[in-house]
Amino acid sequence: MKFTVADLLDQVPAEGNLETAKLEKILRLTNRSEKQSLELALRGLKRLGILDLDDDGAICRGTADDLVEARLRCSSKGFCFAIRDDGGDDIYIRDHQLNHAWNGDRVLVRLTREGGRRRSPEGGVQCILERSTTSLLASVELQEERVIAIPLDDRLLASIELPSDDAGHADQPLGIAVAEVVLDRYPVAQFPAQGHVARSLPLDGGSKADRELLLTKANLHQRQSPPRASFKSPSAKKREDLTAQPALIIKGWNADDAPALPAVHVIPHDGGTCLWIHAPAVAERLSPGNSFDQWLLNQSESLCLGGDWLPLLSSALAKASAFAVGEDQDAVSLRLDIGPEGDWRDWEFCLSRIRPVAEVNSDALQALESRKPKSRAVPAGLKPIKDQIGQIETLIFCAKSLHDAEQSQGRIELNLTRAQVEDLGDLNQVSPDGDGQNWSLPLNISCPNSILSVLLRHAHRVWEEHSRELGLPVILLDAPAADESTLNDVAKSAVALEVALELDEDGAPSPSELALAVSNSDSSHVLNLQLKQALPDSFYRISDNLKDRDDKLETSEDPANPSQSDQAEADGQKNSDSIVLGRAGLNPVAPWCCPTLHQADVINQQILCLLLNEGKDRPTVRHKTKVKLGEKGVAASVSWPLLTASQDQKINDMIRERTLQRLNTRRRQAEELKKDVLAMTKARSAVPMLDQQRTGTISGVQSYGFFVEIAPSMVEGLVHVSSLNDDWYEYRSRQNRLVGRRSRRVYQLGDSVEVKVLKVDVLRNQIDLEVVPSSTPVSDDSLPVAVSVE
Repeated sequence: MKFTVADLLDQVPAEGNLETAKLEKILRLTNRSEKQSLELALRGLKRLGILDLDDDGAICRGTADDLVEARLRCSSKGFCFAIRDDGGDDIYIRDHQLNHAWNGDRVLVRLTREGGRRRSPEGGVQCILERSTTSLLASVELQEERVIAIPLDDRLLASIELPSDDAGHADQPLGIAVAEVVLDRYPVAQFPAQGHVARSLPLDGGSKADRELLLTKANLHQRQSPPRASFKSPSAKKREDLTAQPALIIKGWNADDAPALPAVHVIPHDGGTCLWIHAPAVAERLSPGNSFDQWLLNQSESLCLGGDWLPLLSSALAKASAFAVGEDQDAVSLRLDIGPEGDWRDWEFCLSRIRPVAEVNSDALQALESRKPKSRAVPAGLKPIKDQIGQIETLIFCAKSLHDAEQSQGRIELNLTRAQVEDLGDLNQVSPDGDGQNWSLPLNISCPNSILSVLLRHAHRVWEEHSRELGLPVILLDAPAADESTLNDVAKSAVALEVALELDEDGAPSPSELALAVSNSDSSHVLNLQLKQALPDSFYRISDNLKDRDDKLETSEDPANPSQSDQAEADGQKNSDSIVLGRAGLNPVAPWCCPTLHQADVINQQILCLLLNEGKDRPTVRHKTKVKLGEKGVAASVSWPLLTASQDQKINDMIRERTLQRLNTRRRQAEELKKDVLAMTKARSAVPMLDQQRTGTISGVQSYGFFVEIAPSMVEGLVHVSSLNDDWYEYRSRQNRLVGRRSRRVYQLGDSVEVKVLKVDVLRNQIDLEVVPSSTPVSDDSLPVAVSVE
């Protein structure tokens, strides 16, 4: 079909009707078959109670309120769960209740059985809102004179029928090439899915072929070309001229086509620092709702493939908004006054025009770090920016103070050893926004992106707080709380490795307590890996600020009464300070500084620019006194609507629920692609190790074997328990170890072990290892007794 059920439902208003003819026009359905498909879909949705149709063709929302919107997640063993959008318990879907839904599909589920204490609720798929898979990688086989495609992703629990013309692809061995299969028809009733082979992809075609393979696997290989568009020039009316300010461009990536990053400026100020962050002015150049804006939403993310990038912005827009040394450029800026302890004293958002004076890269920071404290000589790496050495030192001081404040307020920091593989390119670098995770890596003052990530986290938190105080709805990047039982499993592993861990009365440690406890352990890396797996992924959601603003306006008093206004300002300042202290270093944040990386930053920047450009800064035109809508605490002085009804609607159109779903889908795809690129590059680095002996560290223990990580590429392989033929090994989950019944030989998390590389499957990222026998077995009885954490 030309449209999905999600597209259809997105157009039906929550209240009132929509004519079928108007819906056909919105969905751009022109021929008879497309309109018949719409008619069929409407009838099906009416039967489910999702929509109602009258005899005149008017469509309205139905009465069905027992359907849950969710995303399907399946395992290779056939277990499927519906992951709810509302954050409720995952719903178990039995195979006969899938109704041909596949892994990753968005679905509507009806509960069939309530959950219990140790049992998930159960349900059945009633409607597939949107398919996740339009093409896939597969092996082609001949089965009883039928040509069948078997998906390489074993979470897709189906096979696809192919035309007889594709039989030639069945002759290709799986280790040589795989086929890209495009879906022509999804399974329906008793009829299987149908498709055709679009192309054959080689497995040994070099790095470029690997990237194409991974993009196809992630369903990101068909990125459309940008539509023709003319971009607006940012308004000069309310811009501050900061061209005299010696701003620095941060260059943390090496690729020529890497996205542009914010510029910064910092000076010492009252024992602390005054920090300026200048983001590229992307939002002001766009026209919300046009074809280019929709193209950006479809892109949603810049994709790093190691040595090169697939950018979010078109080349014309990227060039128009990028910063360059010595050139005037428009920016969206934040001034943040920071105390010596990393506390926020004051802030102001503004539109600006800057002229950067220098570019700071990793070579300069490494030269500065290695420079002797009292040396007057300027290292070669610093000579191009010798006039800015003082500012760079102040910048490092500022980053350290903000970082230390985060740590004291509970920020989760994981010291993970990064893979060192040349082919990873920019994936070897820290992301300047920390990939939006609710944990961070330790501050590295010789890495530009590491310094920038600290600054941007605070800038995003400031916008979250400022928008909340003003009642502006924005897109937040949030994460649910970690599961206590999963954290307990990590705690058990830590205690088994003799980590000193203090628990609360309930025995459940917090993630920050765990991270702090394991930071000084000899096994900190493997424990941090486990803790990373225990922390839920971040996701985009819409803030509740609009409701808070409406409540404030309903209860606000006459601004002409000075006593009430002063009291409101005092209360607002008090609440603001308590919120900063209580939320520092934690989710959620409202990202806006990286519009070259994420569409969510573009949207939040659009809302920020709408406030600064068009926000109402006084009750009426008769009032001469204006307020600065970008200043800290301004909400206490505002008792009138900031925006008109049409401007409010413009914001609501930007952050519809459907938009959030698209952003989260693309975010997941980008994260999976990054993991696949890392895994395949590591697997490629393991090929030369075949039949060689290497020293590794046990990074995970399961009943079926244990995983071993080999430095410096940090490639991970499996020693299957069946290969341990010298004894029968028992799995002790509380101590994360395998113990031989007879020999008492122990394989435990964090142990160093000698292994031999047996097999490398680059396509599936699977590496088989076997243990090289040791002449000095370790006895279980010789190990210290570990106190288990219940």
